[in-house]
Formats: sequence, C-alpha cells, structure tokens
Amino acid sequence: MAEKLIEIKDLQVSFGHGRKKFIAVDHVNIDIYKGETFSLIGESGSGKTTIGRAIVRINPVTGGEILYKGRRISGKISKELDREVIKNCQMVFQDPMASLNERAKVDYIVSEGLINHKLYKDEADRKEKVDKALREVGLLPEFSTRFPHEFSGGQRQRIGIARSLVMEPEFLVLDEPISALDVSIRAQVLNLLNELKIKKGLTYMFVAHDLSVVRFISDRVAIIHKGRIVELAETEELFTNPLHPYTKALLSAVPIPDPYLERCKELIVYDPSMHDYSTDLPVWEEVKPGHFVYGNQRELEGYRKQLGQ
Repeated sequence: MAEKLIEIKDLQVSFGHGRKKFIAVDHVNIDIYKGETFSLIGESGSGKTTIGRAIVRINPVTGGEILYKGRRISGKISKELDREVIKNCQMVFQDPMASLNERAKVDYIVSEGLINHKLYKDEADRKEKVDKALREVGLLPEFSTRFPHEFSGGQRQRIGIARSLVMEPEFLVLDEPISALDVSIRAQVLNLLNELKIKKGLTYMFVAHDLSVVRFISDRVAIIHKGRIVELAETEELFTNPLHPYTKALLSAVPIPDPYLERCKELIVYDPSMHDYSTDLPVWEEVKPGHFVYGNQRELEGYRKQLGQ
C-alpha cells in the first residue's frame, strides 16, 4: 500500500458570516499518496486553489480536518509542527509577477524562507543553497542580484519554484503554475517539474483547468464543481471512462488537434438541475476500485452499468 502523505477529511472552507457566508469548499475527502502527482480540476471559482491554500495553512478551515503524515495540521497546532509544515509543504503560486516581491532582489526572494526559519549555518551556506536552487530550475546563480521585473514570465515562475525548493520540501501545491505562461514556455516548466519530482522524490498537488496538461503530468485526477469533488480516478481511467455529467462536459470542451474531428464533435453542456436530490440524497462512493463518483443511488447504479460492474 502506498503511504498517505496528505489526508483531507470532510473539509469545509467558508468565507464571511451570516447572510454573507459563502461556502467555497464543501465536504471534500481526498488522500494524496507519497510520490504521486494528484491533480485537482475545475472551472474558475470552483474551490481548487482554496483547498491548496488550506493545506499550506494560508486559508483557515471551517470544518473537517487536514492530516500530514497522520498528524492534524488544520486549526491550532504546536509551533514545532507549524515549522515542520512550512518547511515540508510549499506552494508555487499562479501569477509569477504578483507572488514575487518587486522591491527585493532574487537572492532575498529565494532565501526568505531560509532566513525566517534560520535554515542555514552561515552566509556562505545560505548563498550556496540559493545558487543550488536557481541552478536546479535552470537559472544562472548570477541572476540572484537582479529584480523580478528584469525577467520573463517563464523565468519568474522558475524563481517561484526555486523559492519553494530551497526549503527542501516533500510536498508542493502547484497552483496553475503554467496558466500565465506562453505555450512555448509551458512545456519547459512542465518538464522541469517532472524532472524535479523524480530527482527529489517530491509529491505534487497540481491545480489546473487545462485537461490536456493534466493528462500529461498526473497519476490521479479529481474533478471539483462548486466546492464539491464529483469524480476521482486514475488519469487514464478518468479520461477513458468519465461517469459524472460534469466530467463529461469538461472533457468535451478539450480541443482536438484534427480540424475535421473538432468540427464534428459534440459539445456537452452541464446542467446541475438534471440531478434530483430531493428524496434520494447523493453520496461519495467507490463504483470501481480507485474510481469514486458523487451521486444518488439511482445515478450510482447507472454509473456501475456504464462500467460493466
């Protein structure tokens, strides 16, 4: 059995109070195993980033819990565990321009975590760690004297990755790390992430809405709609046998390189009103080993028939 690194149990994250309360994440259950790339897919505003930010303790949790190596890391925790989570669970943010301090040089940006948590012996050791992190992401150590505005989008994203890697984490939340980049740069960053994962034994949670990228990089994929996970399976299983109507709608929107096939394909539009949950309430259930889907008993029976179970 693979080792569970992150366990998310019945997670709820909400913003605001009373009449203005908005539930961003609604009873989410996920296990992320050591050494895998777990992808979370959904449209803008579905709660993908909120889950990632909750794991690294940026967003407070309203209900449920998050476990790291079997220990609860949501809510109030000890200073020692907090330091361990900060060091071992890092995040690469979506916008490489907004997430870097414009007034700081790359040397300080990359080593800020080291400085805050005193993770270096002396100045020479700190400089060596920064240079190593920059080299690992394909940047020259002499870039450390420059400011973020002197770099391209792809280079800035590499600086963001270096800032996370310098802490020597084992788990990375990658929040749409390539969405702000040119298509030509995207492949470079994805290949870099794959190389680093193998070389350092990293575990990724990859947040995205580009399904073609997800198919290339992921081991397992979860589909999220309005704060709730509706389907979860191994990558090829999900792409070959999508069950939930929302998953089918997402997959139907993926462009096909062949112009004739693209013209002839049927675009599926998801309508949430198609579900009748008034009496037969929906549950999160495993319909096939490793393949989970959200639905009521009538829907789940239909999904099992589709899979020939």
